[in-house]
Amino acid sequence: MNKTIYLKNRPSGTPTLNDFEFKEEHKPSAGDGELLLKTKYISVDPYLRGRMRSGESYIAPFEVNKPLESGIIAEVISSNNSNFKKGDFVNGMLKWKEFQVSDGAGLNKVDPNSAPLSAYLGVLGLTGITAYLGLEKIGKLKEGETLLVSGAAGAVGSIVGQIGKIKGCKVVGIAGTDEKIEMLQNDFGFDNAINYKTTSNMSEAIKKSMS
Repeated sequence: MNKTIYLKNRPSGTPTLNDFEFKEEHKPSAGDGELLLKTKYISVDPYLRGRMRSGESYIAPFEVNKPLESGIIAEVISSNNSNFKKGDFVNGMLKWKEFQVSDGAGLNKVDPNSAPLSAYLGVLGLTGITAYLGLEKIGKLKEGETLLVSGAAGAVGSIVGQIGKIKGCKVVGIAGTDEKIEMLQNDFGFDNAINYKTTSNMSEAIKKSMS
Protein backbone atom coordinates (compact mmCIF):
# COMPACT_ATOMS: atom_id res chain seq x y z
CA MET A 1 0.00 0.00 0.00
CA ASN A 2 0.93 3.64 -0.40
CA LYS A 3 0.61 6.05 2.55
CA THR A 4 -0.40 9.61 1.58
CA ILE A 5 -1.12 12.79 3.59
CA TYR A 6 -3.89 15.10 2.33
CA LEU A 7 -4.95 18.59 3.38
CA LYS A 8 -8.48 18.04 4.68
CA ASN A 9 -9.30 21.58 5.90
CA ARG A 10 -7.70 25.01 5.78
CA PRO A 11 -6.51 25.43 9.39
CA SER A 12 -7.64 28.26 11.64
CA GLY A 13 -4.68 29.14 13.82
CA THR A 14 -2.34 26.28 14.69
CA PRO A 15 -2.97 23.24 12.47
CA THR A 16 -4.24 20.09 14.16
CA LEU A 17 -4.45 16.47 13.06
CA ASN A 18 -8.07 17.13 12.12
CA ASP A 19 -6.86 19.36 9.29
CA PHE A 20 -5.17 16.42 7.59
CA GLU A 21 -6.24 13.07 6.26
CA PHE A 22 -4.01 10.01 6.19
CA LYS A 23 -4.91 7.64 3.38
CA GLU A 24 -3.64 4.31 2.12
CA GLU A 25 -3.73 3.99 -1.67
CA HIS A 26 -2.50 1.52 -4.23
CA LYS A 27 1.22 1.58 -4.95
CA PRO A 28 1.76 2.99 -8.48
CA SER A 29 3.99 1.60 -11.24
CA ALA A 30 6.34 3.50 -13.54
CA GLY A 31 5.21 3.82 -17.16
CA ASP A 32 7.22 4.68 -20.26
CA GLY A 33 9.74 7.42 -19.50
CA GLU A 34 8.83 7.39 -15.82
CA LEU A 35 10.43 6.36 -12.55
CA LEU A 36 8.99 5.09 -9.29
CA LEU A 37 10.15 6.97 -6.21
CA LYS A 38 10.11 6.07 -2.53
CA THR A 39 10.15 8.97 -0.09
CA LYS A 40 13.11 9.00 2.33
CA TYR A 41 13.01 12.51 3.85
CA ILE A 42 10.38 15.29 3.79
CA SER A 43 11.22 18.93 4.44
CA VAL A 44 8.63 20.46 6.81
CA ASP A 45 9.16 24.22 6.58
CA PRO A 46 7.45 27.31 8.09
CA TYR A 47 6.27 28.55 4.66
CA LEU A 48 4.05 25.47 4.33
CA ARG A 49 1.65 27.01 6.87
CA GLY A 50 1.12 29.91 4.46
CA ARG A 51 0.32 27.50 1.64
CA MET A 52 -2.52 26.11 3.74
CA ARG A 53 -4.32 29.46 3.36
CA SER A 54 -6.26 30.47 0.27
CA GLY A 55 -5.34 33.61 -1.66
CA GLU A 56 -2.55 34.82 -3.89
CA SER A 57 1.05 34.53 -2.78
CA TYR A 58 4.51 33.93 -4.24
CA ILE A 59 3.63 30.23 -4.39
CA ALA A 60 0.28 28.58 -5.08
CA PRO A 61 -1.73 27.47 -2.03
CA PHE A 62 -2.37 23.81 -1.33
CA GLU A 63 -5.66 22.45 -2.62
CA VAL A 64 -8.07 20.96 -0.11
CA ASN A 65 -8.48 17.19 -0.52
CA LYS A 66 -5.19 16.99 -2.42
CA PRO A 67 -1.81 15.70 -1.15
CA LEU A 68 0.58 18.13 0.49
CA GLU A 69 3.94 18.74 -1.19
CA SER A 70 7.35 20.12 -0.33
CA GLY A 71 11.02 19.38 -0.85
CA ILE A 72 11.61 15.65 -0.66
CA ILE A 73 14.56 13.28 -0.90
CA ALA A 74 13.48 10.07 -2.63
CA GLU A 75 15.05 6.83 -3.79
CA VAL A 76 14.53 5.55 -7.33
CA ILE A 77 12.90 2.13 -6.90
CA SER A 78 12.51 1.40 -10.61
CA SER A 79 13.13 3.42 -13.75
CA ASN A 80 12.03 3.55 -17.37
CA ASN A 81 13.80 6.89 -17.78
CA SER A 82 17.31 6.92 -19.25
CA ASN A 83 18.36 9.83 -17.01
CA PHE A 84 17.83 7.86 -13.81
CA LYS A 85 18.59 4.33 -12.62
CA LYS A 86 17.42 2.16 -9.76
CA GLY A 87 19.22 3.11 -6.57
CA ASP A 88 19.66 6.79 -7.45
CA PHE A 89 18.61 9.37 -4.86
CA VAL A 90 16.89 12.57 -6.00
CA ASN A 91 15.75 15.90 -4.56
CA GLY A 92 12.62 17.64 -5.80
CA MET A 93 9.27 19.24 -5.01
CA LEU A 94 7.13 16.15 -4.56
CA LYS A 95 3.90 14.96 -2.98
CA TRP A 96 3.69 13.67 0.58
CA LYS A 97 3.37 10.07 -0.53
CA GLU A 98 5.37 7.01 0.40
CA PHE A 99 5.56 6.04 -3.30
CA GLN A 100 4.95 8.18 -6.38
CA VAL A 101 5.66 8.24 -10.09
CA SER A 102 7.58 11.02 -11.83
CA ASP A 103 8.69 11.79 -15.37
CA GLY A 104 11.94 13.17 -13.94
CA ALA A 105 11.14 16.85 -14.48
CA GLY A 106 12.46 19.04 -11.65
CA LEU A 107 14.45 16.23 -10.03
CA ASN A 108 18.13 16.57 -9.15
CA LYS A 109 20.36 13.66 -8.24
CA VAL A 110 22.05 13.81 -4.84
CA ASP A 111 25.05 11.82 -3.64
CA PRO A 112 24.64 9.96 -0.32
CA ASN A 113 28.40 9.39 -0.20
CA SER A 114 29.20 13.12 -0.17
CA ALA A 115 26.84 14.11 2.66
CA PRO A 116 23.92 12.71 4.66
CA LEU A 117 20.81 12.67 2.50
CA SER A 118 18.93 14.94 4.90
CA ALA A 119 21.58 17.66 4.34
CA TYR A 120 20.24 18.15 0.81
CA LEU A 121 17.05 19.54 2.36
CA GLY A 122 19.04 21.88 4.60
CA VAL A 123 22.53 23.27 4.33
CA LEU A 124 23.03 21.77 0.85
CA GLY A 125 19.47 22.54 -0.25
CA LEU A 126 17.20 25.57 -0.51
CA THR A 127 18.05 26.71 3.02
CA GLY A 128 21.76 26.85 2.33
CA ILE A 129 21.30 28.37 -1.12
CA THR A 130 19.15 31.14 0.36
CA ALA A 131 21.82 31.95 2.94
CA TYR A 132 24.70 31.77 0.46
CA LEU A 133 23.14 33.83 -2.33
CA GLY A 134 21.84 36.45 0.10
CA LEU A 135 25.34 37.06 1.46
CA GLU A 136 27.43 36.53 -1.68
CA LYS A 137 25.28 38.02 -4.43
CA ILE A 138 23.29 40.67 -2.55
CA GLY A 139 25.14 41.42 0.68
CA LYS A 140 28.58 40.94 -0.92
CA LEU A 141 30.04 40.22 2.51
CA LYS A 142 33.77 40.90 2.90
CA GLU A 143 36.38 39.67 5.34
CA GLY A 144 36.64 41.84 8.45
CA GLU A 145 33.09 43.21 8.26
CA THR A 146 30.52 42.82 11.04
CA LEU A 147 27.43 40.81 10.19
CA LEU A 148 24.13 41.22 12.07
CA VAL A 149 21.79 38.24 11.65
CA SER A 150 18.08 38.48 12.46
CA GLY A 151 16.40 35.13 13.20
CA ALA A 152 19.89 33.81 13.84
CA ALA A 153 18.74 30.55 15.47
CA GLY A 154 16.54 29.62 12.50
CA ALA A 155 17.41 27.43 9.54
CA VAL A 156 18.65 30.18 7.20
CA GLY A 157 19.97 32.50 9.91
CA SER A 158 22.17 29.85 11.52
CA ILE A 159 23.79 29.07 8.16
CA VAL A 160 24.25 32.78 7.44
CA GLY A 161 26.19 33.03 10.67
CA GLN A 162 28.42 30.10 9.77
CA ILE A 163 29.22 31.57 6.36
CA GLY A 164 30.04 34.86 8.05
CA LYS A 165 32.51 33.17 10.40
CA ILE A 166 34.09 31.22 7.54
CA LYS A 167 34.64 34.51 5.69
CA GLY A 168 36.39 36.01 8.70
CA CYS A 169 33.65 38.36 9.89
CA LYS A 170 32.40 39.32 13.33
CA VAL A 171 28.92 37.82 13.64
CA VAL A 172 26.15 39.06 15.93
CA GLY A 173 22.87 37.14 16.14
CA ILE A 174 19.36 38.14 17.20
CA ALA A 175 16.99 35.54 18.70
CA GLY A 176 14.04 35.34 21.09
CA THR A 177 15.01 33.11 24.03
CA ASP A 178 17.94 32.82 26.40
CA GLU A 179 18.35 29.19 25.34
CA LYS A 180 18.81 30.28 21.72
CA ILE A 181 21.25 33.00 22.75
CA GLU A 182 23.34 30.43 24.62
CA MET A 183 23.23 28.09 21.63
CA LEU A 184 24.33 30.81 19.21
CA GLN A 185 27.32 31.75 21.31
CA ASN A 186 28.39 28.39 22.73
CA ASP A 187 27.49 25.98 19.93
CA PHE A 188 27.33 28.06 16.73
CA GLY A 189 30.32 30.31 17.45
CA PHE A 190 28.59 33.70 17.12
CA ASP A 191 30.66 36.51 18.63
CA ASN A 192 27.65 38.10 20.33
CA ALA A 193 23.91 37.52 20.52
CA ILE A 194 20.91 39.61 21.59
CA ASN A 195 17.59 38.45 23.02
CA TYR A 196 15.16 40.90 21.43
CA LYS A 197 12.36 39.91 23.81
CA THR A 198 14.27 40.91 26.94
CA THR A 199 16.14 43.90 25.49
CA SER A 200 14.53 47.30 26.10
CA ASN A 201 16.73 49.30 23.69
CA MET A 202 17.67 47.28 20.62
CA SER A 203 19.57 50.14 18.97
CA GLU A 204 21.90 50.47 21.93
CA ALA A 205 22.26 46.69 22.31
CA ILE A 206 23.17 46.28 18.63
CA LYS A 207 25.63 49.19 18.78
CA LYS A 208 27.30 47.75 21.87
CA SER A 209 27.48 44.18 20.53
CA MET A 210 29.00 45.29 17.22
CA SER A 211 31.68 47.54 18.69
